[in-house]
This record gives sequence, structure tokens and C-alpha cells, in this order.
Amino acid sequence: MKRNVFLAAAVVTTLAAPALADGFTLTSPDIVEGQQLSSDFVFQGFGCEGGNMAPTLEWSGAPESTESFAVTVYDPDAPTGSGWWHWFVLNIPADVTSLPGGDPVNGVQLTNDYGAEGFGGACPPPGQVHRYQFTVHALGKTLGIDNSVSNALAGFMVNANSLASSTITAVYNR
Repeated sequence: MKRNVFLAAAVVTTLAAPALADGFTLTSPDIVEGQQLSSDFVFQGFGCEGGNMAPTLEWSGAPESTESFAVTVYDPDAPTGSGWWHWFVLNIPADVTSLPGGDPVNGVQLTNDYGAEGFGGACPPPGQVHRYQFTVHALGKTLGIDNSVSNALAGFMVNANSLASSTITAVYNR
């Protein structure tokens, strides 16, 4: 019976989408909505040749009750059945409003789907165009999880505690 109660609570939690805070925006000098990523942000390996650098991301207008941020880069078009996590950073302090490209990150980085901690660049199969969703979430608390958790569990925790989010979706094809 306890399991049914938990599942019902999980469904209610996941149905609540993050609020759209007026003015909470994600910007970047390196990536543009709907535009092709430069080779700087392409993976080095799996047949791709790029710089494998994370772009600079900047955000502003977070809700006043924000206690931390999470940043994700996700490819929903990957032929895996579950997409592809390129980057997941959580527990970014509330006073941080940017992640400079290529610099160490002030937060907890999870293992990406390439199997490495940190950012992993774009690398779709040849002939395919994929979308890369760069998202920042303003969270109502600092999450009590570390880098040993899966991207799926972290995604659940982020979505359950997100006060607001903002996304830039770029594309890449090869």
C-alpha cells in the first residue's frame, strides 16, 4: 500500500510544471536559439571532431526564493529511447548567475551519457539534425544529492523543485 501512495505522490509532483517566472531568462554569447552549434561545442570522439567545450551560459531574473540552480544540456532526438544527457550540473549556489565556458563549474556535475563527468558536446549520427536543449532551473532548495545519482533521478529531483526554468535550443548536424 505504501508503494501506491508513493507512486500517486510522484505523479502529482511530475504533473506540476515549473512556473514561468516573468523575466527569468537564459542567454549565451556562444549559442543562439534555433541556430547551428559551432565546432567548439561538438564532442571529440564517436566520429565527431570538435572542441568539446561547454558554452558560456548566463541567466537573470530568478525568483526571489531561489536557493540554487541546475543546468542541463539534453538531446531529445538521440536514438536511444530516452534521449542523451550531455551535461547536468546541480547545486549551483543562488548567487551564481553564469557558467563561463571551459571554466571549472561551481556545483555538482553528473556523469554524462558519454560516461564522463562534465560537459560532452554534440555528436548526432551522420545525416541527422538533433536539438540540444540548454536549460537553467531556479530551484527552491539545494538538492541533497551528489554526483553518484543517475541523470534520470537528478532530473526528477530538479523538476520536482523547479521554481522556474529557461531554455535555449540549438541544433547540430553532421
